[in-house]
Formats: sequence, structure tokens, C-alpha cells
Amino acid sequence: MTHSPTGGPPSRGPLLLPVLLTVQFLVSLDMSVVNIALPDMGADLGFAPESLTWVVNAYALAFGGLLMLGGKLADLVGRRRTLVAGFVVFGAASLVGGLAQSPGQLIAARAVQGAGAAALAPVALALITVHYAAGPARARALGLWGASGALGGAVGIMAGGLLTDWVGWRSVMLINVPVVLVALAASRSGIPADRRTATAARLDVAGALLVTAGTSVLVLGLVRTETHGWGSAATVGTLAAAAVLLVAFCAVERRGERRDCGPLLRLGLLAHRPVLSANVFALLMSSGQFAAFYFTSLYLQDVMAYGPTRAGAAFLPFCAGVVVGTVVATRTVGRVGARALLVAGGLLGAAGFAWFALAVEAGGTFVGSVLGPSLVASVGIGMCFVPLGTAATSGVAAGETGMASGLLNTSRQLGGSIGLAVLVTVASSATGADGGPGALAEGYAAAFGVAAVLLVGAAVGAGVLHGGRARPAETATSEETSKNLGERVDPAVSRSTQG
Repeated sequence: MTHSPTGGPPSRGPLLLPVLLTVQFLVSLDMSVVNIALPDMGADLGFAPESLTWVVNAYALAFGGLLMLGGKLADLVGRRRTLVAGFVVFGAASLVGGLAQSPGQLIAARAVQGAGAAALAPVALALITVHYAAGPARARALGLWGASGALGGAVGIMAGGLLTDWVGWRSVMLINVPVVLVALAASRSGIPADRRTATAARLDVAGALLVTAGTSVLVLGLVRTETHGWGSAATVGTLAAAAVLLVAFCAVERRGERRDCGPLLRLGLLAHRPVLSANVFALLMSSGQFAAFYFTSLYLQDVMAYGPTRAGAAFLPFCAGVVVGTVVATRTVGRVGARALLVAGGLLGAAGFAWFALAVEAGGTFVGSVLGPSLVASVGIGMCFVPLGTAATSGVAAGETGMASGLLNTSRQLGGSIGLAVLVTVASSATGADGGPGALAEGYAAAFGVAAVLLVGAAVGAGVLHGGRARPAETATSEETSKNLGERVDPAVSRSTQG
């Protein structure tokens, strides 16, 4: 890795940002692209009705469970190595999934895809933090990073409909292969080579096993609530086991931190208020955002009788709104600060979801029930990505950017899984036994209402937890600059230079 002679961020090539945006886009795309193709997958491969959801759940389990490990590996073995390995695993799994001849093969391929994505996702944010100086350059990069993730989720639904209708369900898996090949080629020149270090840090094996098992079991318990119910022995037992594993993980990490043994997650990161605020915000925002994608898709197809292609096209306004919100945040974050943007974006997103709750009905129209709420919610969500990435990595050492990025991505993934599980239950309770369009619309409206409450909670949390607004030029302290050069700064020296 080549460092700037002035002591600033390492030098970067013109292909760095396109590769990182491709990572974020692909990871988000594959969380949503298969949803509309599920019926065709089930019919072609002979899935039992109760096992079809595992095409989605297998990806979510592997992705959510391995994110912290992926972030730590990037810090230990190198970001480019981790990125290349993630691309290879992700692309190979996509190819196998596209050629699958049985349900088991497809589910296994989706799990391996999730593992590859868990290696890719933390690297993108970490490389942006290291290679873009605090200020307008980093704000623009973070804005594009956040927008590419949101667009990947929305485009995934749209592309899933188009590809399934016109080419067949296998294309939703195989389309990743050429994209990965191009990204791999660009990575060779676009991503700086990893620095050689004199000493090799060790991997926190106990922490890695505990957090992977704990988050995987937690996601498993959540995704099965639709079939087992929240009060069932299976759900209660699974969630209790997850809690025990995660508490044990925290204990192991605390002990490792005291002994300076390189923990998988340095819990002291969460004592930094911007980092804590960003992760709480990501958890709550994703809880509402992911579920909103799901229920909007169902409303368009089950109530308004849209076909897959038409339903996918209906998400275009959401894509446009995210871009608008991101541009607004990129241009204003230096003046108003991260906290103000998170609060404003969260409240605007909540207003959009509340509008959905009032507008969805059996006789609804695209203009009256979908267009307006989509634009308001998406602009609000788009405003949050720049300050979210800024806060999540604020003051974090270069050697811990993968750790911080893995933590943020884990918060987003767990938030999405928790929110979807809870809001599916809310929608089902409001719908009742009647499966007609009116009852379905009532259930979806209830879910959107709860999503709005979650976004309000995110905004309030940002206002309370984030702390005082930093000066625009204050993002890179002398401590951060030194750590970007791979140095360890003595805390007393750091405090004196900042005081």
C-alpha cells in the first residue's frame, strides 16, 4: 500500500471507488433479487413449500453470521486479499447456484454466496475510510457507497422481475458472474496492494466462533418465526441460545481487550458515541427499510395485481429518491454535521412510511398509494448514508476500520432480519384469517406504521446518543492521521495534541 508523502491518506487509483461501489451494489442486490424469482425456482427444482424460504434465509444466515469475522480478516490478512477472496467465493457460488439441479444445491450455493458477501461488505467501507481524506472527498465517496447499497436492494427487485420474466430464474444467479469477473480484473490495478507487516497478528478464534454462532443462531430464530411463531419452544429456545452465545462473546472480547490480545471486536469502540449512535441508527433504520421493500413488493403484486416486471419498475422512484437524498447529504454534511442529517433523514423516512400506512388500500393506485410515499421515504433514507458511514468510522484507527465496518454491517443485517420477522408478525395479525385484498392491505398498512415508529426511534437515538456536533474540519485528528500510517499513538500524546 502506497502512502501519501504528506502524511495523508494512502494514494489511490481511479478504479478504487468503482470496485467498492460494485461490492456494495452486489451484496445488496443479492439480498433482494431472488425474491420475485422464488415461485419459478420452486416449480422448476421441486421445492417443498416450507423449504422455499431457505433460498433467502441461507444467504441471510451466512452473511449475518460471518460479517464480524470478515471485517477482522480484512484487518489481519489485508483488505485486497480479503476482497479478492470474497469475489472468488461469491462468483463461484453464483455460478453453482445458476446451474443447480436440486433444492439442496441451490440452498448451499446461496449460503456460500452469503459467506463471500460477508468478506466483501466490510472491506468497502474500510477502504473508503482509509483512502479518502476526511471532508468533501470522503463525504462524496460515502454518499455513493450508501446509495449503491440502497439502489442494489431496489434494483434487485426490479431486475429480478425482468430477468425472471424474460430469461428465466437461473439468470438472477448467473448475472453475477460477469460482474464479478470484471470487478476482479479491476481490483488488480484499482485496489492498492496490502502492506507487509513485520509481525502477524493472531485471529481471535474463540471470539470468531462465538459471534458467528451467536449471530447465525439469532438470525435463524428470527427468520423461522413466520412458521414456528414467537411463543413456540423452537423460537424461544433458539433466541435464548443466541443470547447466551453473544453474552459469552462479549465476555471473551472484554478479556482479550484487557490482555491486549487483538479481540475480534474491541468493545471500547462502542464507548465512542458517534460509533454507538451509528450502529443503533443502522439497526433501527434497517428494521424498517428492509421490511418496507418486502411489503411494497407484496402490495404491488398481491393487492394491485402487478406482474413481476411491472412491480420491479414501480421501484424506480425509490431509486431516484435515494440519489436525491444522497446528493443533499453529500453537499450539507460539512455544514450541518452528521447528527443533524441522521435526525432529519430518519424523520423524513418515517414520514414516508407513515404515508404508506395511510395510503395502501385495496383500491389503491400507483400514483395515490405508492409514488408519493416512495419518494419521501427514499429521500430521507438517502440522506442517512453519508453521516452513517462517517459516524461509524469516526476516530477509528486504520487497523480497526474492518472491525468497525463489520460491526456496522452486522447491525444493518441484524436490523433487517429483526424488523422483517417482527413486521411479518404484525401484518399477519392485522390481516387475520381473511386473505382478500382488503385484509392484506390492512396488514401491510399496520406493518408500514410500525416501520415509521422504528425510523422515529432511529432519529431520536441519533439525537441523544451522537453527542455534540463536531466541527466540519475536525474529522481527522492527529491521532487518526498517525493511525492511518499504521502507527500506534500514545493516548497521552494524542490527548495533548487534541487539547
